Amino acid sequence: KWEQVPSISYIDGAGEFVKQEKFARIKELNDVPSPYLTGVFDPLIEANPDEVWLILWETNRGCPFSCTFCDWGSATAAKVYRFEQERLFAEIQWFAERKIEFVFCCDANFGILPRDVDIAEFIAAIKEETGYPHALSVQNTKNATERAYKVQKILSDARLNKGVTISLQSVDPNTLESIKRQNISSDSFQELQRRFTRDRVETYTDMILGLPGETYDTFVDGVSAIIDNGQHNRIQFNNLSILPNAEMGDPEYQKEYGMEVVQSQIFNIHGSLNDLEEEIHEIQDLVIGTGAMPRQDWIRTQAFSWMTGFLHFDKVLQMPLIMVNKICAVDYRDLIEAFIEVEQEQYPILARVAQFFTDKAFDIQGGGFEYCLSKEWLNIGWPADEDVLIQLCIDDDLEAFYDEAERRLVQLLASKFLELPPDLLHQAIQLNMTLIKQPFQSEDLEFKASYNLWEFYQSVLIGDPIPVEQDNCVYYIERSSEVYESWEDWFREVIWYGNKKGAYLYGNDQVGRQLAGHY
Repeated sequence: KWEQVPSISYIDGAGEFVKQEKFARIKELNDVPSPYLTGVFDPLIEANPDEVWLILWETNRGCPFSCTFCDWGSATAAKVYRFEQERLFAEIQWFAERKIEFVFCCDANFGILPRDVDIAEFIAAIKEETGYPHALSVQNTKNATERAYKVQKILSDARLNKGVTISLQSVDPNTLESIKRQNISSDSFQELQRRFTRDRVETYTDMILGLPGETYDTFVDGVSAIIDNGQHNRIQFNNLSILPNAEMGDPEYQKEYGMEVVQSQIFNIHGSLNDLEEEIHEIQDLVIGTGAMPRQDWIRTQAFSWMTGFLHFDKVLQMPLIMVNKICAVDYRDLIEAFIEVEQEQYPILARVAQFFTDKAFDIQGGGFEYCLSKEWLNIGWPADEDVLIQLCIDDDLEAFYDEAERRLVQLLASKFLELPPDLLHQAIQLNMTLIKQPFQSEDLEFKASYNLWEFYQSVLIGDPIPVEQDNCVYYIERSSEVYESWEDWFREVIWYGNKKGAYLYGNDQVGRQLAGHY
């Protein structure tokens, strides 16, 4: 009987709203039986021997932080309660015995407790012994830089993590204060990024678009600074949605920051269009403008984010962008904005890309899906930047795009009274184009350059830049080891599976479907 269940709300038979008294938090977590160790799932696993299983796992509950966009910390903002370590070790052994491939740790701040290092070491040892689990996804704790680094390094060395999350959300001090995140050090996150880059552990950075107090300028300057700090793998741009039980769900809070909201149907990145046929759809309250970032600025910010993803993190133009930034000291903001602010007559393809991003942002503001739905391309939803890359390749416009991109960069440098040797910029662009993985390419290539392009590029990626020097270099590009015999194979294995690791270039074979995590 619902009226006997605490902590729930419901509509009763008379149509009245009923809110039950809130039940106290469970402090002794070991009073809650383990569904794994008590055999709840054993019959299910035994009845489906060919399935691949994903486990949700807690080592503790609670969050001491009170970020206003989150209904986790704002609901507790108090002590973290923990499960006994002996129980956790037994659960890990249970996972391995049943060949569980993927474990998603639901802790808000893995690494917040000193024992988390021991837990990470135990999981690594079990994987070494049994081969399972294949992967463990965790959310880093905030501020505990040394412990967070040690935990992630253990998981990385054991090949358990699929990329370390750097959850910045914003780097603007005013915004961080508005969302009660000023006590979480951005410097700590940036230091983690530098150290992981040095150790060649891949990271990706979370940013939230539309936070209170964030302006177009603070957001794009923040993105530029994050890339300059060494994030060349992926920034995951997330749109701000309001969770009902978060502080941000309070109408007075929204009014204070001039937040404009639209309802839209939730559809996940690379989600199947078959999900749209379900009878019940989840709806989110999506922020599409604030007092600091009016609706038009929100569109500009969204377009900038997609253009950044397309040019830099999809690796379409990453090599020349890094070169111009390092040699000519042109901000990444200026480089990316140069591809948004283009003349249709001079740059028809670049203008088409920029307009597509703007139009899609308008669509979202009207309640449209966050992703581009395509029945033809695997029947899934694509991020706008990936949608553009696919379309350029299908239309055979990629070479023309690179021609326009070279002319646009030369024009940008000239406007700043800067220049590069013409053959240096040209060769960097040509090498980048040659390295893009495309379908139906099976012949290996030799690329001759007059500069140490690849060595320079790789040195920047690992955070230890070397100078660009003239040198007769021949780069051997082995395409025959990664041949995509159909568009469908390429969609899936390069554009989709390569997303999180940015594995769009030959020479990066670190590709694998991401089963869960932040996606």
